[in-house]
Amino acid sequence: MSQPNNRRRDPSGTGAGPLVFIFSVAILGGGTWASVYLGHKIEGTEGTLPSDPFQLIIGLFTGKVIWPAAGLWVAIGLGVAILGLVVLWLWLTKGGQKNRTRIDRSAQYMGTGKDIEALSKKSAQATAERLGVKDSAGVPIGQHLYSGKPLYGSWEDMHIDIWGPRTGKTTSRAVPAILDAPGAVLVTSNKRDIVDATRGPRSEKGPVFVFDPQGITLEEPTWWWNPLSYVTDEVRASRLAEHFASGSREPGAKTDSYFDPAGQDLLAGLLLAAALDQRPITDVYVWLTRPSDERPAEILEEHGFELSAAQVGGVIALPEKQRGGIYGTAQQMAGCLTNRAIVRWVTRLSGADSRPQFSPADFVAAGGTLYSLSKEGKGTAGPLVTALTVAVVEAAEELAVLSPGGRLQVPLVGVLDEAANVCRWRALPDLYSHYGSRGIILDTILQSWSQGVEVWGESGMKKLWSASNVKVYGGGVSEVNFLQDLSKLVGSHDRLRTSTSAGRGNYSVSRQVQREVTLDVDDLGAMPKGRALVISSGSRPTLIRTQPWMRGPHAEAVKASIVKYDPQGARTIVEAENELARTDAALATAGGAS
Repeated sequence: MSQPNNRRRDPSGTGAGPLVFIFSVAILGGGTWASVYLGHKIEGTEGTLPSDPFQLIIGLFTGKVIWPAAGLWVAIGLGVAILGLVVLWLWLTKGGQKNRTRIDRSAQYMGTGKDIEALSKKSAQATAERLGVKDSAGVPIGQHLYSGKPLYGSWEDMHIDIWGPRTGKTTSRAVPAILDAPGAVLVTSNKRDIVDATRGPRSEKGPVFVFDPQGITLEEPTWWWNPLSYVTDEVRASRLAEHFASGSREPGAKTDSYFDPAGQDLLAGLLLAAALDQRPITDVYVWLTRPSDERPAEILEEHGFELSAAQVGGVIALPEKQRGGIYGTAQQMAGCLTNRAIVRWVTRLSGADSRPQFSPADFVAAGGTLYSLSKEGKGTAGPLVTALTVAVVEAAEELAVLSPGGRLQVPLVGVLDEAANVCRWRALPDLYSHYGSRGIILDTILQSWSQGVEVWGESGMKKLWSASNVKVYGGGVSEVNFLQDLSKLVGSHDRLRTSTSAGRGNYSVSRQVQREVTLDVDDLGAMPKGRALVISSGSRPTLIRTQPWMRGPHAEAVKASIVKYDPQGARTIVEAENELARTDAALATAGGAS
């Protein structure tokens, strides 16, 4: 892989000595001339001075030019002005280096100015205006390290984030993206913090739904969603079965080449039969416990799905041991339907149940917020979280197709936090770039590269990475191969080192160009909290200062939301502020050490 490079003069080289000497002589000579000339002008005797500045200075030392009394005050004034400029320069250069770390030095060799113009707020706003999006420039990324300017992803960009545990991905990426969204928002997570922090502000923009079948936020099911409402034909039935299959397995688990595909196909047929017969989804599991029940095949045939009926009927007609293996495999895939707490969210509780049914299409049109939560492990609701996520995104896509230009007038923002654990959407890499053109802006957040590989495979993860216009690495990862690839993407640079030598009347200056890696593997592995690497399509890689919600425009609204919805709200806010203070202290210490 070719590595871009920038040639820069080494700021630590010794070649600055002659320049400093020349600059000092110029300041001293110029100050002396100005003091004498202005002093004589104040006293009205400037007509006695030679017109040549050099003759004036020489005359001052030879006694031909008299130092005026007023010249002392002029010299003092000039000295104060020069001192003020020096202090200002030190403040701008050294003060701007406050809280800088050792990796910050690499920023000068990375994207700045026009190199990252596509990520500027001005560029994002121009795209928003072209697409007719109001009230939001784009998805906030962070603050450029050197210029301090905010960076944004436009409403055509897809995102992927890889941040290790406890590196601030929720506070610095997920929460700001949710709060700045102009329309509907879809969020997946396995923790309640993201819900508590954003639920209050988002409730002012539209209806809020929390899908919490595992009781992560202790939310009561005041509404319900029927997964079978998504199933309209055999294609969608197969997709829903795939979500059950991928969500019920442990990441990276080996599958049987015969029973797993056969079990998934059987499950798809039963889901389609239940949907056509307007049955609750729990009837699918009941059928899976009765391998000889031919009613599903009969329903499929009655509705004109002869081949699907033949497929289900063929499994029923298999020898008992073979049939039992297929049914048992499908039963494991649909195992979450035996959890009564989960079932309350996806079925009517009784004939008198008056709870409203969630409609993905109505949700997108209303610009609401949906939080889908689950925990990995036994009894996970992950398959249903994935199914609900896909149902909402596909409803948005259908609305986009009917909209001017084939894209949503108001973008839908999807923050797929902990995607590898709670939303194992197998087809996501193939659809990523397509959704960007539809105004469906997704940010897939992972804790490591290998997490993605477990769900999508090596090629799928590479496809997802390549389809993302904005890639953000927030540190905390120790996978050498991944870090090496990042290092190569950042590239190398040429440092121009200058050295001087003097002796026996000779003075020489030598220069040497040295190629160096801009960010090495150890730099990326030890990236301090508060920094992140951004790699964007058409822009040079750059370093940013992360911007947690505590320093954003929504800080007070987020605090109020946490106090309202988090049982330990006051404590949570104190912990967040303490964590931010610890990060600042660590950066200050690192800056002093560097």
